[in-house]
Amino acid sequence: MKKRESNDAREPVTIAMKPADAKSGESAARKINRPSFSFRDLAIESTAGLLGRPGRLALTALGTVLGIAALVATVGIAETAGNQIVTRFDELAATRVTIRPERTDSRTQTSTIPWNAEPRLSRLNGVVSAGTKSDVDVAGALARSVPVIDPTGTTEFAIPVVAASPGLFGAIRTEMRTGRIFDEGHNERRSNVAVLGPAAAQRLGINRVDHQPAIFVGEQSLIIVGILDDVAREADLLSSIIIPEGAARDLFGLQAPAEVHIETEVGAARLIGGQAPTALDPNDPSRLIASVPPEPQRVRGDVQDDVDSLFLVLGGVSLLVGALGIANVTLVSVLERTPEIGLRRALGAARRHIAAQFLVESTVTGLLGGLIGSSIGIMIIVGIAASNEWTPVLASWLPFAATGLGAVIGLLAGTYPSWRASRIEPITALRGA
Repeated sequence: MKKRESNDAREPVTIAMKPADAKSGESAARKINRPSFSFRDLAIESTAGLLGRPGRLALTALGTVLGIAALVATVGIAETAGNQIVTRFDELAATRVTIRPERTDSRTQTSTIPWNAEPRLSRLNGVVSAGTKSDVDVAGALARSVPVIDPTGTTEFAIPVVAASPGLFGAIRTEMRTGRIFDEGHNERRSNVAVLGPAAAQRLGINRVDHQPAIFVGEQSLIIVGILDDVAREADLLSSIIIPEGAARDLFGLQAPAEVHIETEVGAARLIGGQAPTALDPNDPSRLIASVPPEPQRVRGDVQDDVDSLFLVLGGVSLLVGALGIANVTLVSVLERTPEIGLRRALGAARRHIAAQFLVESTVTGLLGGLIGSSIGIMIIVGIAASNEWTPVLASWLPFAATGLGAVIGLLAGTYPSWRASRIEPITALRGA
């Protein structure tokens, strides 16, 4: 009830307010007193909160920067390294074919590879180089580089002797340190010449061939024409004495080549593996066994998956460290700004307004860290690839996904601190201030 005086002071007038009018008045008063908090206000307050402590913002974002940079760099390096591994596989394993005779037991050979295997195979389309290789039985003879046998035995060594056709050096991708390889002329003339592997040359004390040094295998002398530096395949040749097949037939009674090595063009290995036995033994090609590389695509996928899994684990750990850094610093910020939060609550800010502000701050921190980290990760990938003369490989979506991931990490990391801030009561915060 509310009293109002009329123009006549002696007659007071009483005005009754209906309950409905009172309820609507309270609602109107509540709407008037409740403060509005628009998206613009949220952006302004969040920006002020972030820029008010630029040093803390930089240090908080640094954790995400390192995590995202590590993630992008490790994934990119994994893809780049995997591509190099697969490329190396394609160049070596995927272009190699080996032909061996079928054997019924360890002593009986049921097929013989012809001496002219190299020219037969060179006529096949897709063959880059082909050559035969055989371990020579020297009946226990030792190798030495001096003509006189030393009774103490310090100048004699048990070094394997291998017979080869000239095409073998191309098929196994040899690199020469000095001198040259023997050619088809040496093979046909059955010349007593040899090429040394680097380990065999070191044991025999030979490091140059310009004076035509000679070595002895038992009583047989061999003129050294070259010294190998490295081989991509058949690493046992690095410690062997390699002689022409013709010389092996005359000096040590070699009966037939033991195996054939073929270098093919990329993609032709399986085709050559099917054609080579027929070219070598047209009457019964089944007596020769061709060893071809596995399917490149399957091996490519296996190698890529293994490398990716390893580096993704490392990147995930780094990213977890960044997320914990954001959560920790945001929580500390909430504790330090408790009086400010209490004042805002006292002035009418709702819980959701406080929570939204801290969520936006942590999300923006994660977004900035993701953007800077992605850029640093890309630069790391390019730098490592350039230093190793690799081709950098990186999925086009990864930088954008990493930036978005930084924002998501910031959002998740700020969830608990924002909830903690929204639960602060005004009276408790102001009393603590």
